[in-house]
Amino acid sequence: MMDFENKVVLITGGAGGIGRETAQQFIDRGAKVEIWDMAEKAGKELAQKWTDEGNNVHFEKLDVTSYEAVKQTMSELQERWSRLDVLVNNAGITRDATLKKMDPDEWQQVMDVNLNGVFYCGKAASGLMRDQESGVILNASSVVGLYGNFGQSNYVATKSGVVGLTKTWARELGRKGIRVNAVAPGFIETPMVDTVPEKVLNQLKDQTPLGRLGKPKDIAAAYLFLASDQAEYITGTVIQVDGGLVV
Repeated sequence: MMDFENKVVLITGGAGGIGRETAQQFIDRGAKVEIWDMAEKAGKELAQKWTDEGNNVHFEKLDVTSYEAVKQTMSELQERWSRLDVLVNNAGITRDATLKKMDPDEWQQVMDVNLNGVFYCGKAASGLMRDQESGVILNASSVVGLYGNFGQSNYVATKSGVVGLTKTWARELGRKGIRVNAVAPGFIETPMVDTVPEKVLNQLKDQTPLGRLGKPKDIAAAYLFLASDQAEYITGTVIQVDGGLVV
């Protein structure tokens, strides 16, 4: 089993969905986990639950769209844990609409969280990791970022941008002992797909060779592998976890 004993893992958007499951999987393998999320009530309750179970977990309410807030909170993380071994850039939102109907504010909101937030957290984390000369940065992309999707100009643009950041950072940071990879989920059973009509979800299942939507644990497993020593020669790659939806 992959071992993360005493490793420090930061997960943005870790209070729910894929982020929560990813945090749980790292905790189960001995990691010290810090969660940054805007969902303060859910985040605090989760952190308390895991702490009561004897784990090292800390929660911070943080808006990843503020670089100053990210820098300050990263400094506090360093004081608290002394190091950072893994960053999972998981925070993300959707504001779906066709190009004709999309409001510029909806475009900008998604850009701010899904792309600027990844850049801000990656920049702050890489500074700490450079000093250590070790670390792993994992970015959340999406299969729609690779192939496009109707009604998601903003989301697709950010997830395509994340792929570009991942490959660029892998080139820039590799000599410092830092690996950078991305995971591109397909359609996963999280609150983000709750607004998708059941008819559409059934069509997606029919189009998927494995015949089902993904589960958060499927994505968490990919993050765990890429963060582990078993993936020590993998950097600059994007792993699709989509049940074969796009082949």
